[in-house]
Amino acid sequence: MNHQPRVIPRLLSVLVFSAFFAMTVLAAEEGEAPQPAMYATFWSLIPPVVAIALALVTKEVYSSLFVGILVGGLFFSGFSFEGTVTHVFQDGYLSVLSDAYNVGILIFLVILGIIVSLMNKAGGSAAFGRWASEKITSRAGAQLATIGLGVLIFIDDYFNCLTVGSVMRPVTDKHKISRAKLAYLIDATAAPVCIIAPISSWAAAVTGFVEGEDGLALFISAIPYNFYALLTILMMLVLALTSMDFGPMAVHEKNAREKDDLFTTAGRPYANVAGADHIGRGSVIDLVLPILALIFCCVIGMIYTGGFFEGADFVTAFSNSDASQGLAMGSFFGLVFTILFYLVRRVMRFEECMSCVPEGFKAMVPAILILSFAWTLKAMTDSLGAAEYVASIMESCAGGLMNLLPAIIFLVGCGLAFATGTSWGTFGILIPIVVAVFANSNHTLMTISISACMAGAVCGDHCSPISDTTIMASAGAQCDHVNHVSTQLPYALMVAAVSFVTYIVAGFTQSAWISLPVGAVLIVGVLLLMRNRIPAQDS
Repeated sequence: MNHQPRVIPRLLSVLVFSAFFAMTVLAAEEGEAPQPAMYATFWSLIPPVVAIALALVTKEVYSSLFVGILVGGLFFSGFSFEGTVTHVFQDGYLSVLSDAYNVGILIFLVILGIIVSLMNKAGGSAAFGRWASEKITSRAGAQLATIGLGVLIFIDDYFNCLTVGSVMRPVTDKHKISRAKLAYLIDATAAPVCIIAPISSWAAAVTGFVEGEDGLALFISAIPYNFYALLTILMMLVLALTSMDFGPMAVHEKNAREKDDLFTTAGRPYANVAGADHIGRGSVIDLVLPILALIFCCVIGMIYTGGFFEGADFVTAFSNSDASQGLAMGSFFGLVFTILFYLVRRVMRFEECMSCVPEGFKAMVPAILILSFAWTLKAMTDSLGAAEYVASIMESCAGGLMNLLPAIIFLVGCGLAFATGTSWGTFGILIPIVVAVFANSNHTLMTISISACMAGAVCGDHCSPISDTTIMASAGAQCDHVNHVSTQLPYALMVAAVSFVTYIVAGFTQSAWISLPVGAVLIVGVLLLMRNRIPAQDS
């Protein structure tokens, strides 16, 4: 009886596989042209759309991503069996897993898992949970503390997701906040905060795409126009203060409050990891100091890769930093510090510390798998020319309706980031086009449009099941990934709709002092109207 609900998703997966196999046979018989027929066309966006749709329908992310990868391989090879296999493995899996940047992120992910395992086994997490339960006395307070910590850790979204999750998970569990809600709070304070922080890996990425302009100055001037990021933070605060939720999230929160069920669904990939929280005899310092050391080491690692110790100033070094290499090196030294710190304090023996290495790796296996699939799917999409297709659309519509262009750019950025799962790739495509369109003309409108690029990219990234940041948020909250995506989507779409309207206002007024308050009033107004129809929850 327990396995019966899985029959329909599995049947759908089999039907999809069968359908694409049939397409392969028919195409081979008809002798369709390979790459030229689909390169830089609408079809280049189909693989991620297939993967995302299947993930939302079947609630099974691994096979859904694989089907999307398979579709991309078929499209690229012209439905050739040999060409598909070669492209999927050689240009896909092997290529992304041998990429230095991706390997650095995986190393960082594994080391973070080991540090979290160490803090759990030493008792630092449990001690912090006990301390926080005395200071934080309500569900609203726990949510506000999570938001506050997420805003403070603005350096990098990956680091934000995993650090906030490991620190606040014991606190939110204590106050019966669902893992889905925790994942939303983590995700909504990761990319949206990083994209409005001048000193962050995201700011460095954006400034690198702006040629012929002062990238950092342009980034700072665009912050008041980054409506999606700012309104997302406002929405989180309103939701926490009013103790209101809606859509699938309301179901998860009700189950957490009334049934003490933090997961709601059967999918609990991290449930067995939580058992280590009460081991050890550590105190609050055994969580706080390793986290502070980790932050310090990661900052040093990032500015080191940017040439800070070779004479570059701090801001320049951060702008030129390699986030992957810096985070990998920084987290390694943070790990070394944590082990030595625990040994000196005698809260753990060396053998116990070493036993946390495979445990931490094991805890991050779901995130590593999903990231590997997502990166491979992106490689398939790139090989089909999705970037060129979107760029051609943007260039064709840039000539007219200049005042509506920020709103149009926002929508295009949302769609592209949602389909590809990458914000930085979306920046790289859209920002150079915007700079070229507005060169030597309306500088204010160019600033608003660049901000629309960033906001749309973050919005699409926030909604996409194949986004690495979304995957990291699921890992940080130890939440089922599909649960996180399905509960977060209504919230993100509401802010996206209000942001779209706000960009229309900004395009005509060209003033943040007018457009941003309009967006804030719309967000608060919509939420208050919804609250009148939704009973308030216990805080």
